[in-house]
Amino acid sequence: MASIHRDFTPSDYAAAAAEAGIGRSVLVQVLADAQETREFLALAEQSPTIAAVVGWADLTRPDLADELAALAAAPGGHLLRGIRHLVQGEEDPRWIARDDVRRGLRDVAAAGLVYDLLVLPHQLPAAIETVRAVPELSFVLDHLAKPPITSGLLEPWAGLVRDLAAEPNVTAKLSGLITEAAWDDWDAATLRPYADVALDAFGPGRLMFGSDWPVCLLAGSLPAWAETAQTLLTDAGLTAAERDEVFRGTATRVYRL
Repeated sequence: MASIHRDFTPSDYAAAAAEAGIGRSVLVQVLADAQETREFLALAEQSPTIAAVVGWADLTRPDLADELAALAAAPGGHLLRGIRHLVQGEEDPRWIARDDVRRGLRDVAAAGLVYDLLVLPHQLPAAIETVRAVPELSFVLDHLAKPPITSGLLEPWAGLVRDLAAEPNVTAKLSGLITEAAWDDWDAATLRPYADVALDAFGPGRLMFGSDWPVCLLAGSLPAWAETAQTLLTDAGLTAAERDEVFRGTATRVYRL
């Protein structure tokens, strides 16, 4: 982790994004810390590169609606578009299906926010159940649920992603793939089977590019990943308009940019 064991600032990102041809982005939470969300919102208000924020709030707290309202009222709060929790780190594979968590997800929906879904493949069955149980909430699958790229296996990951994509209230990010591959030995061909599953399941109108910066630096630069994503989409036969959906349109709609 040495390559990312340092502070990263909005100016660092702005430089990397400019090199990759990225104009605006959504800043997504890192810590289970509401104060971080307030910091991100304040940064977003001052940054021309940050168009919106996906923050964190404790889904299990009974007064979540009040907390979400407080975040919206904080400096930069008008840029809050979603909530995320690091579900991938929960030991209980059915954490996302807990009654108290689902109650919180309904509060997120009532606040007009989306929910970024960060899960691992073995957590997808509970995620699918929850997506069906909370149809009023828009879910965004982060990093395609981190497919097992180093193993070369597609199933059961691919089947579960298709089941999730069958629900109309789910979109997904084409992101995080290079760090699920061997960090020093990947190319577009390595990632193509997994990207193709996502494209087939969601289509360009429900898929959005994600940088996963600065975590992507473990395996490659942001420009290198952006170029690889363009190659994956072009090789899949997407038109220029369809590629624009993945790189701009889907995120613009989902996060109300």
